Amino acid sequence: MAPRILVVEDNVDNRELLVKVLVRQGYRVTEAASGEEALDMAARERPDLVLMDINLSGMDGLEATRRLKADPRMGGVPVVAITAYAMVGDRERALEAGCDGYIPKPVDVRALPDHVARFLRQGRDEDPRPPTSRGSPP
Repeated sequence: MAPRILVVEDNVDNRELLVKVLVRQGYRVTEAASGEEALDMAARERPDLVLMDINLSGMDGLEATRRLKADPRMGGVPVVAITAYAMVGDRERALEAGCDGYIPKPVDVRALPDHVARFLRQGRDEDPRPPTSRGSPP
């Protein structure tokens, strides 16, 4: 079964673009529009990868990432920050919050599949969950 990716993005157009690209690559994609919704979806869906917008209203993506990383059920699941903020220190703040990587906006949709595949490999290499609970690579 194809890996499941949780896309957390509050901008509908950005979310639809990410979902479209990922579905076209054969991934199973779930969506969340807020940090709170991301936590609920992650607990229910157990994604293989989370693409997390950092600038979310309410609970921002950094706090949502901290909470996901603190959840033992999410062990080894990579969280990748996606943000329009490309200022000095933004990447470091995302990594300090527990993000496993950083993709700046606007997202290069041609490079996105390679980024996703790399982070999925990273998650499989570090994931303590039994192999039977993971999807197969695309």
